[in-house]
Amino acid sequence: MGNKKKAISPYYVITLILLAAMAVFFLFPLYWIITGSVKEKSDIIIKSGEMVKWFPTTITWDNYSRLFKSGTKLFGIGMPMAIRWLFNSVFISVVAMGLTCITSSLAGYALAKKRFWGKSLIFGLFVCAMALPKQVILIPLMRQMSAMGFLKSVWGSMFAVIFPVVGWPFGVFMMKQFSENIPTSLLEACRIDGAGELTTFVNVAFPIIKPGFGALAIFTFINSWNEYPLQLVMLTQNESKTIALGIASKLSEMSNDFGLIMAGAALASVPIIIVFLCFQRYFTQGITMGAVKG
Repeated sequence: MGNKKKAISPYYVITLILLAAMAVFFLFPLYWIITGSVKEKSDIIIKSGEMVKWFPTTITWDNYSRLFKSGTKLFGIGMPMAIRWLFNSVFISVVAMGLTCITSSLAGYALAKKRFWGKSLIFGLFVCAMALPKQVILIPLMRQMSAMGFLKSVWGSMFAVIFPVVGWPFGVFMMKQFSENIPTSLLEACRIDGAGELTTFVNVAFPIIKPGFGALAIFTFINSWNEYPLQLVMLTQNESKTIALGIASKLSEMSNDFGLIMAGAALASVPIIIVFLCFQRYFTQGITMGAVKG
């Protein structure tokens, strides 16, 4: 049998062109930040009548050296302040991601597969909380964390940012929808065999909702990483700042030093890219399972 070549339809070509254009459109800011971080000031700030320089004429690492100039200590180890800010961002996002995924998956499983009084009311409260703007509860959260003594230390202020994110209503809602796909017959079979609730969840329920767990991990990490208003209110000490707050402080101090600011932005984009590449498979599976149910 001869090999038959599949005909390329105009729809396929148009779709490919549109996807390529969208990819270039969304990747261009990242390209501009990375190239701008190694450009000289004369290449970034264009005078009237000059052409925009899309590529650096001379690659320089001066922006990164100035970004890492100020130093501090973490666990007795000396390091640049920018690395400390990056560590704070990663620490806050990873801890918030882990706690949120665990609590949301357990809460979503209970709301989907357990029968208890007030279940509909509790789920309704979570749905209502999703529509509540974060700015409304920002000041009450700050007063609550201050009353509990979290804002008095560097590590306490970081946990003051983590704890409000752990009870993310969207995470509970998302994991409840994924838990609805767990067959009730499997859970009943586990109960007949004498398995406990934790064993049933870990060995039976969790493998089914794992794609949703991975997708929630990405959403939570990005949400915690970009939680700028909460970080701005809670993190007042320089050693407790995240990379976003650190870049913002540099922006206010050196408003026209775009090379330094782009170097900080390029540094801040690295963990987000790594997390997405690690969880990309679960993210796509989660979106597919969430779109097609049954």
